[in-house]
Amino acid sequence: MTASESAGTALPFQTLLERYAELLVRVGVNLQPGGGLFVNAPIIAADLARLVARSAYRAGAKAVVVRYHDEQLSRLKMDEASDEAIAYAPAWLPDESLKMIEEGYAFLSLDGSDPDMMAGADPERLAESAKARSKVMKPVSEKMMSFEAAWSIGAISTPAWAAKVYPELEPQSAVAALWRDIFKVTRADTPDPVAAWEAHQERLGRVRETLNARRYSAVHFRDPHGETDLRVGLADHHLWAGVEDTTSAGVKIVPNMPTDEVFTAPHRDRVNGVAVASKPLLVRGVVVEGVRVRFENGVVVEASATSGESSFLKLLDTDEGARRLGEVALVSASAPVAQTGRLFYNTLFDENAASHIALGQCYAFNFSAEPGAEPAESGGNESLIHEDWMIGTASMDVDGVNADGSLEPIMRGGEWAL
Repeated sequence: MTASESAGTALPFQTLLERYAELLVRVGVNLQPGGGLFVNAPIIAADLARLVARSAYRAGAKAVVVRYHDEQLSRLKMDEASDEAIAYAPAWLPDESLKMIEEGYAFLSLDGSDPDMMAGADPERLAESAKARSKVMKPVSEKMMSFEAAWSIGAISTPAWAAKVYPELEPQSAVAALWRDIFKVTRADTPDPVAAWEAHQERLGRVRETLNARRYSAVHFRDPHGETDLRVGLADHHLWAGVEDTTSAGVKIVPNMPTDEVFTAPHRDRVNGVAVASKPLLVRGVVVEGVRVRFENGVVVEASATSGESSFLKLLDTDEGARRLGEVALVSASAPVAQTGRLFYNTLFDENAASHIALGQCYAFNFSAEPGAEPAESGGNESLIHEDWMIGTASMDVDGVNADGSLEPIMRGGEWAL
C-alpha cells in the first residue's frame, strides 16, 4: 500500500505534503516578503521543515531558522535530573525569541508530541519545571499573545502519536492514517487549499461578528445527557475572536491549523456551575481523563479526574489564577476534526472538535482597544498557565444570556443556531 492510498486520496503523498507546507507559510504565518521565519520542530519533522523552508524562501523570506528538539530528552530530564536542575530555567532563554520578534520574524511550530511521553513521571517535578519555564518565557508569551509577531502551529504525524490515535493499525499504516486526518482537517487535500481556507475564514468570521454584535453578558452550557450545567459570565468589554488574527503590523494570520473555534474572555469572578470534560486532556505530558469541576464565583472549588488526577490538581495549584477561566470557546460538533471520529490526545486537534473552556491566562486581544477596557480592569484572568479542555458534545445546548437575563439560542445539539 502506498502512502497516498493509505491516506485515502488519489494525490501522491509528497504533493499533499508540499501543499500543506505551502498552507503553513501562506495562510498560517502569512509570511511577508523580506521577513524571517523561525521553525520549531521535532527531529522527525525534517522533511516537512525543509518543504516549509522552500515555501518560505519562495515567498521572499530573508532567512529561515529551523530549530529541532527531541522530546525524549525532556523525559530523560524528568527522570534523571536533580531537583535543582528541574527548577532551573536560564534567564537568557527568551533572548533569542525577543530579538527575532524585534527583527520581524514569524514563528511556526510543528507538533507531533507523544501523548504518553510523560506517563508515570513525577507530577511535582513536571509542575515545577513547567512553572519555571513559564516564568522565564513570560516576556515572549506576552508579545506572542499580543500578536507583536506572526505565529502559527501545525501538526506532523509521528509514529508514537499515530499509534495512540490508531492503536488498531500497524505502525506504518497508523502514520499514514494520521497524515490523512491532518491533510483533511487543514483542507490540504482540497483542489485549492488556500481558497478553501479563505472561504472557511469568511464563514466562521460571520459567526464571530454576530456574537460581537449581540453583546451577551454570559453563555450558558447545558448537556441534557450529561452533568455539564455551566454559566460563564463574560468579561466587560470582551471581544469574540477566532479563525484568524491580525498582527500589530497588520498581517492576517491563522494561529492554529486546524481551527474551527470562536472564543472570548470570561469574567474571572462570574463563572458558576459544573463542567465535565467530554474528552481527555494532556496536562504537562500526562493524559488526564474524566475531569469534573465545580465553579463558584469564578473559582474551581471542587475538582476530580478518573485518571491523571494528581497532575490535574497540580495544574490547579500553579498560581491563584489557575483555578479561574481565561477562555470560553464554541465549536460546532460537525467540525472537520469531529468528523474524523477520532480522539487525538492533542489540544491543537481536540479543541477544534468540541466547545471548550481554558483554565488560566486570558488573551489581551479578547478585549476592546477602547480606553478603560484593559483585561485586568474588565475582569480578565491572569495566570502562568492556559490549559484548554473540552466540554462540548453532540447534545450540548448553548444559550447567550442578555443583560436582562433573557436567553437566546447560540447552539442546539452541538450545532450553530445563529
